[in-house]
Amino acid sequence: MDFELDDSIREDFLVEANEIVEKLGSELVQLERQPDDHHLLNSVFRGFHTIKGGAGFLNVEPLVLVCHGAEEVFDSLRNGKLVLNNEIMDTVLQVVDIVVDILGVVSSGQVPEPAPPGLLDRLLDFVHSAESPARVPSAAIADAPGDDIADLEFDAIIDSVRAEIFVESEQSVKKTSAPDPAGAITDDEFEALLDQLQDMEQPAPVKTGTETDFAGIEAVVDQESVAVTPKQEAAARESTPAATPESTIRVSVSRLDSVMNLVGELVLVRNRLTNLGADLDNEELKKTVANLDLVTADLQNGVMQTRMQPIGKVFSRFPRLARDVARTLNKEIELSISGEDTDLDKNLVQALSDPLVHLVRNAMDHGIEAPDVRQANGKPRSGKVELSAQQEGNHIVIIIRDDGAGIDADVLRDKAVKKGLLNADVASKLSRHECYDLVFLPGFSTRDVVSDMSGRGVGMDVVKTRIAELNGNVEIDSELGKGTLVKVRVPLTLAIMPTLMVRLRQRTFAFPLSQVLEVFSLNADNVHHVAGREVIMVRGKPLPLVFLRTCLASADSEDFAGIAYVVVLQVGSGMVGFVTDDVLGQEEVVIKPLGAMLHDVPGFAGATITGDGHIALIFDVNGLMKRVSQAA
Repeated sequence: MDFELDDSIREDFLVEANEIVEKLGSELVQLERQPDDHHLLNSVFRGFHTIKGGAGFLNVEPLVLVCHGAEEVFDSLRNGKLVLNNEIMDTVLQVVDIVVDILGVVSSGQVPEPAPPGLLDRLLDFVHSAESPARVPSAAIADAPGDDIADLEFDAIIDSVRAEIFVESEQSVKKTSAPDPAGAITDDEFEALLDQLQDMEQPAPVKTGTETDFAGIEAVVDQESVAVTPKQEAAARESTPAATPESTIRVSVSRLDSVMNLVGELVLVRNRLTNLGADLDNEELKKTVANLDLVTADLQNGVMQTRMQPIGKVFSRFPRLARDVARTLNKEIELSISGEDTDLDKNLVQALSDPLVHLVRNAMDHGIEAPDVRQANGKPRSGKVELSAQQEGNHIVIIIRDDGAGIDADVLRDKAVKKGLLNADVASKLSRHECYDLVFLPGFSTRDVVSDMSGRGVGMDVVKTRIAELNGNVEIDSELGKGTLVKVRVPLTLAIMPTLMVRLRQRTFAFPLSQVLEVFSLNADNVHHVAGREVIMVRGKPLPLVFLRTCLASADSEDFAGIAYVVVLQVGSGMVGFVTDDVLGQEEVVIKPLGAMLHDVPGFAGATITGDGHIALIFDVNGLMKRVSQAA
């Protein structure tokens, strides 16, 4: 590959190629269910065709070869010369995997390994099986051993030559005057010319000799180089509409991150001015600060929108995953996806990928029963897994639902006791939803035998930890024999967070507002001690209390003067009340990472600067609960 080419060209190709590959994965699975869908056949053909063209331009020969082989197969499929079967689909999906690997190597700036010969042979066999004996005589093939992929290599050479000619012409054009935009060729016309050239390049019947028919090639070149008369050129310019200017541009993520950081600093300045303006009796200043507040909010929303990506970039992986799991486990699985257009921050899209893959795979492996078992239980042989996403306020909610066997809470209790995670007395008092939360404990599994499909690598404890790192939470609900629902809730962005500010011994702390359920005042006389823990009755139900003074400063839990406040937060599927000295109110803050000295201290997600100019630590509620349990 020629690395002297402009890096921006390579980056543009990689971005487009990866987008096409994501689309190909879901289209191929859909095509397996609808093999006669010509729209899908043409779309997959164009996908491989586009990647091949870009790879030829960059002279990535292995990518050209595998994409051209897949392109030839789909050309035969869409022309009715081949019928799609499992063998063809498995091979093409393997091509997609190879394309992903090659793109990763190219992205790292390295030279990819040659395309697997066995894969190219299989692709060529499919193409040959679609050809008539007259076009590919068996005797001719027998006379040419070792040249099974000759025509694929020939086409690859043609693509490479085209790329070199195109690069040379581009360089020569830069030295001359700019062309007339009215005479520019459109994308549709360019694709049509490529298709015509491809038709011209169909190999002639194989000869028994070794001579190359250069006369034939020259004839084709002559046909492609027909001179255009001035009248024809004028007519073409009149019939060709003016090129539409580009409506989008590509911007690097690092540049967007820098802009987002600046917006975050502006939010801090706005908070400071708002705080100062409230202390001054100046109506004009208050109006100006109010206008600044509106402009800052609009700017913040605008910058956040530029960082948004559809969750469908993650969801597009799951049709292929469902197919592979179903075939590996001999199950019948129907996957339905909705809400794939829901947008959230690009960093969140990437961070959610692995946890969601594990949750969906778990639903298919642990949840969906074998077809015979389902049929014996009066269910359809095919199990259903539903994946959906929707926006709720400043959060996105992702739901994974299956109609499988469900989760038995009693089995979870017994497993926890047998593993020594809980004693029998505590386990017997757990509610159904508290039992479901046991699956998030490290090393906990409902199976005695770990399968290769799930249960290895990223466990449910890691899933919960990673989602908690995104200031999100995950909940499980299930009905035995009916199925299981897993709900993941994360904020739309991580850069700026709404919080509830509290005060403890003249120091300011912040709770993520997304987890706050309610706030009320606390009287010491209402606190009860149950099984060594402080609780308070709220609407007839006990609410466990965590005294922040005890947790953070090792002070006595009853060492508070008269009235304190309880901030009730959602922790997993339960609720916990955190007792603090005072509640200051809501404030939108910018999260700053902690320094090296505090980085490993559990219970804190970051820090921020408040409107009055002080530094406030932001609580990590899940980490805070771990800190409490370790101190108990």
